[in-house]
Amino acid sequence: MDLDGIVIFVKVVQAGSFSKAAALLGIPNSTVSAKVAALEKRLGITLLQRTTRKLHATQAGEAYFRRCVQALEELTAAENELATARGEPNGVLRLTAPVEFGHNLLPALVDAFMKRHTRVDVELVITNRLIDLVAENVDLAVRAGSLKDSALIARRFELGHFGFWASPTYLKQHPPPAHPRELAQHECMKFSRFDGKGVQLSNGREQARITLAGRIMADDFEALRALAVHGRGIAFLPSFLCNERVQERKLVPVLPDWRGEAVAVSLVYPAQRFVAPKVRAFIEVASELWHWSKP
Repeated sequence: MDLDGIVIFVKVVQAGSFSKAAALLGIPNSTVSAKVAALEKRLGITLLQRTTRKLHATQAGEAYFRRCVQALEELTAAENELATARGEPNGVLRLTAPVEFGHNLLPALVDAFMKRHTRVDVELVITNRLIDLVAENVDLAVRAGSLKDSALIARRFELGHFGFWASPTYLKQHPPPAHPRELAQHECMKFSRFDGKGVQLSNGREQARITLAGRIMADDFEALRALAVHGRGIAFLPSFLCNERVQERKLVPVLPDWRGEAVAVSLVYPAQRFVAPKVRAFIEVASELWHWSKP
């Protein structure tokens, strides 16, 4: 039995193509094709059907794939159990996050983690694309919003709140608002996914829902922050994105007593019987640096 061939076959099915599986495994396409062909020859059955546009498992291949996944999960659980017994995390931790979090939150967290766990290397995959953690060999992901995949385990953290921010230059030229309703007199920059929904605010005593009006809209928080720094208006942004600019005196909180919804993210990983020590260790460091909250 060629275990490498089985691993490659499983990855081909998960990735949906020979080339993607080869890229994920770091081996040539020819090796992937040869290993799968050898596996089919040994078993005496066709596992995968290939067309010019699509690759899919045969009925027998699908049944074999499910069994192989179960077997590989058992092997992974056994290795994680042994690693847990040894105690010290090691290996490569593959971590993915959206761009805003990857640029602004992860550097300090990864730095603290690597200082503590010197036998772990970290590979970051910074992308707004929703990655299939199992198919793409990713150990841990930073995700915002609600989770739709019930096969993932999540640890939720609160990282601040949404609020209003502007540059000192803008506020010198435009008197700052004293109440959310006065934002209608200002140039407010909008996050496009919030457009038309309005913004819910609270100061602890009363609530307010307002619709932001302005000439600039963007689908990227960092772009809005940069425009706010340049004095183009008041931006509605997560506090974690603006704290450093406030310390640099490039941004000032506007309506500081009024806050939008909390900014929450989750560290998620595939469900498994024994969590790899490197994953558990990273979550422990995050729990110390970030504010853990219940779902």
